[in-house]
Amino acid sequence: MRYVAGGKAVKRSAASTSVMSRFETEILTQPKNLKFLIRLTGIWICKVHQRKLLKHIILDMDSSVSPTYGNQEGSAYNGFFECTCYHPLFCFSQFGDLEGALLRNGNVHSADDWRSLLEPVVNRYRGYDILRFFRGDAAFADPSIYRYLEAEGYFYAIRLKGNQILYDKVKSLLTRPAGRPPKKPIVLYHSFLYQAASWNIARRVVAKIEWHAGELFPRINFIVTNLRWKSSNVVKFYHKRGTAEQWIKEGKYALNWTRLSCHDFADNQVRLQLFALAYNLGNFLRRLVLPKPVKHWSLRTLRDKLVKIGAKVISHSRYVVFQMAEVAVPKALFWEILDRIGRLRASPEFAGAG
Repeated sequence: MRYVAGGKAVKRSAASTSVMSRFETEILTQPKNLKFLIRLTGIWICKVHQRKLLKHIILDMDSSVSPTYGNQEGSAYNGFFECTCYHPLFCFSQFGDLEGALLRNGNVHSADDWRSLLEPVVNRYRGYDILRFFRGDAAFADPSIYRYLEAEGYFYAIRLKGNQILYDKVKSLLTRPAGRPPKKPIVLYHSFLYQAASWNIARRVVAKIEWHAGELFPRINFIVTNLRWKSSNVVKFYHKRGTAEQWIKEGKYALNWTRLSCHDFADNQVRLQLFALAYNLGNFLRRLVLPKPVKHWSLRTLRDKLVKIGAKVISHSRYVVFQMAEVAVPKALFWEILDRIGRLRASPEFAGAG
């Protein structure tokens, strides 16, 4: 770690844990620094888009749980998660990049303060000539979100909680099919216009009805959308939002980003933003430089096999040699990854919007 830090740390000690902690809690928590730290995620992603041509963007928003212990500021009991916690909100792109993260009190609604997280991301992509999409679960079925996305030119697919009016719309499809049910589920789709009392206009709703063998009643899901695709494609598009839940799990298991152990809320907000940057560094490494045979690596595998590895350091008068075993990563693969990283150094002039 002394060689990684460089400078005087090579012959002396690198920054201690206490020094780094003070840097987080005293320097980064200052309003100006915290504001820039939150923006830094987007700045990095814009640089990545210099390397990868962006044809469209799909934003997935979801909340998660970060258990707390003791008297931490902002922590509260959450009945859904059945624990005392924080309730952070995340926004991912279809590439797995974490577009933004927001720490919130533990007892807030899943979609609470969604605008604070989503608006900077939407502003960042406003100058791009691309298609824009948004997906969210039933917690984001809010007319204010619909109106905002429509005004910004986003196509959306958001799950809608069922009610008696919606069930009446698909009543003709709720009769159990005659005969012995097949092993595969019988799947039916239906699309119709619906206007809730709180909506200013009628919007399209897609219903999916599934009859499963051994189940007396069908499984019914509703999705509100402004997409013009056929119903089955809208449902397939919405179901892909499950990848966002997988990326949240990667952050938990590979980076332990639920470990927010500071007392002050602002300190934990800084800690979450640092975890977000660390997650994106790993995802950028996976997206931009991993060769095809190992492109499927999870962040946990990438950390254990490529980053968190031991080496013997041999110092000479003119150079330093790191001797590493080929148990985790073969020498040829390691050099190929280093070569790919080297190609990223010459950064082209950015032509998009920042």
